[in-house]
Amino acid sequence: MLTRWRSCLVVIARNEAATITRLLTSVRPFVDDMLVMDTGSADDTVHLSEAAGARIAHFPWIDDFAAARNAALDAASADWHVVLDADEWLIGEGGGGAALAALRTTSPEFVGTIALQDHFDGGTAQSRLSRVLPGHVRYAGRIHEQPVHDLPLRALDVQVGHDGYQPERLHVKQGRNERLLRAAIDDDPANPYLWYQLGKDFSVYERFADAEAAFANASDRLTSLPLTPAWWNDLVARRLFGFKSLKRHADGMVFAETQLQRCAESPDFFFALGDLLLDWAADEPQQADALIPMIEDAWRRCLEIGERPEQPGAVEGRGSHLAAHNLALVLGATGRHEEARALREAR
Repeated sequence: MLTRWRSCLVVIARNEAATITRLLTSVRPFVDDMLVMDTGSADDTVHLSEAAGARIAHFPWIDDFAAARNAALDAASADWHVVLDADEWLIGEGGGGAALAALRTTSPEFVGTIALQDHFDGGTAQSRLSRVLPGHVRYAGRIHEQPVHDLPLRALDVQVGHDGYQPERLHVKQGRNERLLRAAIDDDPANPYLWYQLGKDFSVYERFADAEAAFANASDRLTSLPLTPAWWNDLVARRLFGFKSLKRHADGMVFAETQLQRCAESPDFFFALGDLLLDWAADEPQQADALIPMIEDAWRRCLEIGERPEQPGAVEGRGSHLAAHNLALVLGATGRHEEARALREAR
């Protein structure tokens, strides 16, 4: 007879009435239990969670995501914990319900990763995150907290959507992450990941000068890490976009040259590089003859690499139709209409 393992969806939430029902409804058929840890909602989050079949617990918010997550995990007390946020949801019928249901007959001896699809204004980005945890695993980190364990990772066929980067959602969160990240950096100023996350937060809100300062700090501190971290390609692409937005094209090019080998298989890097160079050519037409071949090379390299959804932060289309569209525009603008048309038709 198969051993039966109990699974529980675990959520921390505060004022998430707009999205909590979507999450709970999408996951409910595939788990044994659902626990929503409310951290001080003033809206209908608790009522809607109960109506969707979740248990409710309460934890006072103390500016520490790991503390809230760990309190929720303690309250859930299952063999498997599926950790999702209120602005996430299981995508469609093929989003991984079968993989979650299979946890009931799977020994909790590994940490499962899920495929997260971030929806933002203008596109989607892909990442894989450790969100399916054996019952004893707990978190560390005031913000952008991570599960602490030495277990093997297993990629699960679970697809999760996230729309927390949509403009209306960002407005609600503005300032919160910066405050927590600065507090975390005060505790651990040599941590390049925290500086990267601070830069990412600034870039989301188009504070590009602040973002560049934070990304530069992350870069300076990267030497403390034995290997290039998985998030590095995302930092590089965001930093290049920031250089473009600040009109610091030459500085961006100098930085890009230092990253050619490290980011050789990142379509996001070459896409951002082409974007930076095109903006430079538009601002300084006298440089266009020298820059256009480099712009073409960057976007051709995107197409050679192709889509790399397994790379954290990879934006859909930068290895395919977005790069092809941009390249075709440049080819057409420089009189190569047949090649531009062939490229559009091929895509």
